[in-house]
Amino acid sequence: MNEPTGIFTIAIVVVTSLVSAAGFGSPQLVAGCLFEPAMIIGRRQYYRLITSGFIHANWGHLLVNMFSFYSFGGAVEHLAGAPTLIAVYSSALLGGNLLSLLLHRNHEYRALGASGGVCGVIFASIFLVPGGSVYMFPVPVPIPSPVFAILFIMISFFGIRNQRGNIGHDAHLGGAIIGLAAATLLHPGIAAESPALWAAVMGISAVLFMYLYVDSRRRAGRLRVVRADRDG
Repeated sequence: MNEPTGIFTIAIVVVTSLVSAAGFGSPQLVAGCLFEPAMIIGRRQYYRLITSGFIHANWGHLLVNMFSFYSFGGAVEHLAGAPTLIAVYSSALLGGNLLSLLLHRNHEYRALGASGGVCGVIFASIFLVPGGSVYMFPVPVPIPSPVFAILFIMISFFGIRNQRGNIGHDAHLGGAIIGLAAATLLHPGIAAESPALWAAVMGISAVLFMYLYVDSRRRAGRLRVVRADRDG
């Protein structure tokens, strides 16, 4: 993308990088900012739903997220304006963490990073710039945006189901869809530009969200039964 990168895109990269760098040398800062359901629900530290997006595990984690955000955020800011970029990024960051909170509310879980917000910006750019393509490591060729969008949703879903590794698939999926929803509210015309893809992304996501919610309740019910048996 050849559009000039906007000042707000750069500002978000700089602020996130500075806070993350400070966190690399301060476990206390990380502990006070990271996403942790027990602290959010139990102690009502709701600010963690946002502050967790400003800290990262290491330099590699930070660089991947900020490079991705810089690559797509500049296009969103250039084409749709700074208010759209800020609204999409912040709502996606919050939406991704809310989905994580819903799915992990009954067990110990910690997460950090701006991935949810970044995924929201990527999905917004897919619809704001229809007909484009996305590079995804380790695939050596660009992936058409419609293919990438559907693949992303399915990979995220199976990642949530398998719960393997240290990748926050739930934050990715929640961030992507909430970011797209925010972009659509601000620019309704993007749905008409790619109606079939927009309907497919939102429809599949709605079904998967419902499944994940029902499944999380079923798992929580089984956990309560096991605890009751142990207590008995």
